[in-house]
Amino acid sequence: MAPIPGSGLAKGLAVTLRTMTRKSVTKQYPDVQPALPPRTRGVIGLFEENCTVCMLCARECPDWCIYIDSHKETIPAAAPGGRERSRNVLDRFAIDFSLCMYCGICIEVCPFDALFWSPEFEYAETDIHELTHERDKLREWMWTVPAPPALDPAAEEPKEIVAARKTAEKLAAAQSEPQEGES
Repeated sequence: MAPIPGSGLAKGLAVTLRTMTRKSVTKQYPDVQPALPPRTRGVIGLFEENCTVCMLCARECPDWCIYIDSHKETIPAAAPGGRERSRNVLDRFAIDFSLCMYCGICIEVCPFDALFWSPEFEYAETDIHELTHERDKLREWMWTVPAPPALDPAAEEPKEIVAARKTAEKLAAAQSEPQEGES
């Protein structure tokens, strides 16, 4: 059966009439900031004090968009007769956001909690070369990282905290016993 001529036009006009009576949902973006969901993935912030230059984030990045440079520094012995130690010192930490696909692998593999998601999303540039952000800019974004969600009160305590509490209680009990016997 052939469609009635003009039925498509009538359907289009019906949709137009239905939507004309609804309230507009246009977002006034530059003037009104959007309400972002918690833990939004915007950019990656760097907490430099926790970075040990282990390079796991750069090695695991599928896009190879993390650039890290470092040098070794010798630390003198802590006690006389001790040996000197060496540690890595971060010289450069940069992320090229023109290559980054925001997968979050770098954040997940960081064993020292040096990388975090920031909900900041307004970092557009007119030149693609300016999308490589150095550690100073990444450090600034740490101020926008939201606090972690509160633990569920019904959840059991992490095993590390339970073990630490038991050890502390044993030490406190061991220290209090000799004091009672001396009296």
